[in-house]
Amino acid sequence: RGSRGVALTRRGGELLVNARRIVSLLDETAASMVAAPLGGPVRIGIPEEYGHAILSRALGAFAKRHPQVDITVRYAHSGAQIAALATGELDLAVVFEWQDLSGGEVLMHDPTVWVTSELHHMHEERPVPIALYNRAGWCKDFAIKSLEQRGLAYRVAYTSDTNGGLRLAVTSGLAIAPISRSNIPAGCRELTAGDGFGDIDSSNVVLRRNPNASGEAIDGMEEAIREAFTNR
Repeated sequence: RGSRGVALTRRGGELLVNARRIVSLLDETAASMVAAPLGGPVRIGIPEEYGHAILSRALGAFAKRHPQVDITVRYAHSGAQIAALATGELDLAVVFEWQDLSGGEVLMHDPTVWVTSELHHMHEERPVPIALYNRAGWCKDFAIKSLEQRGLAYRVAYTSDTNGGLRLAVTSGLAIAPISRSNIPAGCRELTAGDGFGDIDSSNVVLRRNPNASGEAIDGMEEAIREAFTNR
């Protein structure tokens, strides 16, 4: 400080130069982290269970950030998605896996459980009314087997091709249903061992990629899906 105001000392001047250099480097780093918009096609298969929550946000954000990417989404059950990957109809697929986890990346553990309405208590009826998918294989090997192992009498009261149909059966008080734990509807609850039930399977949500699929758009979508489940 002098008669003409405030001036930097020699040391202060050196610090100012260094500070400007640091700010410049930070600006360069920030610029390098803003990826250029991607382009090209990407075909993704997703299960209904996560299409309205976790993945809808990820897909919407990705489409907005990369408007030149042609995104095609297929809703279907896991068996159909895996088959579509094998035939080259899909680039990426989010599927349920309860046995073979090879060739995929586990995004989360999400077992299937029996779910009942908190209002209607259909699980107390005997035989217990159940809602099932129309696909016989999984229902016989897992859902029905879990009831038979516990000696529970049941009757199939409702069938559906979709998870939404099973959720409707439960919320309407028509039946109990096998639903992934993370997707239990409001006003419903999991049936536990204390109720005489238990887990149906030990499913994992897995991200699979077509080994023949390549491209920056596919890489970007893969990362967006991974982040969506990490930040769910």
